[in-house]
Amino acid sequence: MNNRASQFFLELQETICRRLEEADGAARFRTDRWNHAAGGGGITRVLEGGALFEKAGVNYSAVSSTLTERLAKRLNTTEQSIFATGISIVLHPLNPYVPTVHFNTRYLELESGTAWFGGGTDLTPWYLFEDDTRHFHATLKAACDRHDASYYPKFKKQCDEYFYLPHRKETRGVGGIFFDYLKGNFDTIFALVQDVGNSFLDSYLPIVAKRKAMPWGATEKEWQLIRRGRYVEFNLLYDRGTLFGLETGGRTESILMSLPPDVKWAYDFTPVPDSPEEKLLGVLQHPREWV
Repeated sequence: MNNRASQFFLELQETICRRLEEADGAARFRTDRWNHAAGGGGITRVLEGGALFEKAGVNYSAVSSTLTERLAKRLNTTEQSIFATGISIVLHPLNPYVPTVHFNTRYLELESGTAWFGGGTDLTPWYLFEDDTRHFHATLKAACDRHDASYYPKFKKQCDEYFYLPHRKETRGVGGIFFDYLKGNFDTIFALVQDVGNSFLDSYLPIVAKRKAMPWGATEKEWQLIRRGRYVEFNLLYDRGTLFGLETGGRTESILMSLPPDVKWAYDFTPVPDSPEEKLLGVLQHPREWV
């Protein structure tokens, strides 16, 4: 089962990198192959300084490791060996009108035989376009509905709850889907994970095509950099993948590839009333249903 999952993630990485290079039109992915000290390894692919993407990371890994006492407790199990494979994607566009997006799916298998899938995807715009958000959510809902009509509303709620910054009292973005500890029949759950993975580009690239040529200036870039600060805060404080990778001795450069190339923290920044920037905050503080 772990071979089937890891092979799918590896092929998905290749497909997505090829399509993203076509969309960018200028830059190419750098490829780094690495080995994990305990066994296995991964392929990190990063594109920087492109015409569309300031930074794009698409990671694949299939590693064996041993759970630390703290991580075993978090997973509600005992200290034992674990196999983990997955793909993790974070895209940081240059144009502030093109949203950042994250996607991740993973399969984990314990020495005891317990195994599960996890993952999700969420959209983080700096300027809110409601039709873009509806398209993103509708694509994810269609992928989930092909397997179980209860999945999308449940996974959407879990996404809003997971990608939340309690110290800011706001969500990271406009949501998507998030699931973890999906256990049961491997083929049934794997089919869902494959469908969600194969739907990722369909959910995101049409938004890119609509927004990438929109003109922007210093005001929009300043707002993007400030909001990227919230993205960094979540990834370093709360993101389970980041914490899991660091605690199991993963490759630091690959784990932190999700961070944007430029970011800014402005003291007590408050958007102009009734501005597009304030409109975005209103949605982040009060998540909505989009489909």
